[in-house]
Amino acid sequence: MKKRSIGMSIFLTIITLGIYGIYWFICMTDEVVALSKGKVYKTSGGVAFLLTLVTCGIYGIYWAYQMGKSMYIVEKEKTDYASDNSVLYLVLELFGLGIIVYALIQNSLNHQVTNEQA
Repeated sequence: MKKRSIGMSIFLTIITLGIYGIYWFICMTDEVVALSKGKVYKTSGGVAFLLTLVTCGIYGIYWAYQMGKSMYIVEKEKTDYASDNSVLYLVLELFGLGIIVYALIQNSLNHQVTNEQA
């Protein structure tokens, strides 16, 4: 798991017309599943992407909710404070703001990397 710049990831997603966003989605999913040890969500990033593609984005809504639950489990185990953002991720995804969900998840992942290094 590596720390990624959120701004650079968004920039790369925009200039590659979403191709980097696919890579980012897959990597984030795999990292969250690894961190949470598959307690909530077990699907790999590649499968999650394919399911999102096949269902025309409907699976992505479920994915966003599950990522929120999984990150909550990770934060709860590793820190004294934890916030369950699953409903926030769900609502943002419903309104087509998936890039913000990606940024929030990456922010949580970056915090986990920082905590592990400390």
